[in-house]
Amino acid sequence: MTTHTHDHTTTGNAPEHPARLQWAQLAPDVYKAMVRLDAAARKGVDPTLLELVKIRASQINHCAFCLDMHSKDALAAGESVERIVQLSAWEESQHFYTEKELAAIRLTEAVTVLTDGFVPDEVYAQAEKHFEEAELAQLIAAITVINAWNRFGVTARLTPGHYTPGDIKH
Repeated sequence: MTTHTHDHTTTGNAPEHPARLQWAQLAPDVYKAMVRLDAAARKGVDPTLLELVKIRASQINHCAFCLDMHSKDALAAGESVERIVQLSAWEESQHFYTEKELAAIRLTEAVTVLTDGFVPDEVYAQAEKHFEEAELAQLIAAITVINAWNRFGVTARLTPGHYTPGDIKH
């Protein structure tokens, strides 16, 4: 996949917002620790499921940079455009996903949006039905890590549109 440049002068599109802060360059030890944490969290989690979780959390958190990255990674790994597009409305299009994926998506939403102060018992119980304990622990770690990446991306206003699959991942 080629990287697309977004030159608003030739496309008629609005100009890109520049990043507010190059946080990874300014806090390299934190960035390196996040990369290691991400690598540890993904162990034992199905890669397709992992990308769906990362996309869904990034949709909720409005992280355009992570949406760009993980949609492209999912497509490069063979995920369908249809399943990626439907993910934002998964409750109305559950038939696109397996029961295990739906349990992971529900858990992702509950962990991502903690405004009620807890992950509902029924959401957790559903996840327990579809994941072995160790796999569930890894999934919770992966959900937590993408939420952290989203917070860096949104706050620093990292610019989407320039990621190419195979670049350094998070």
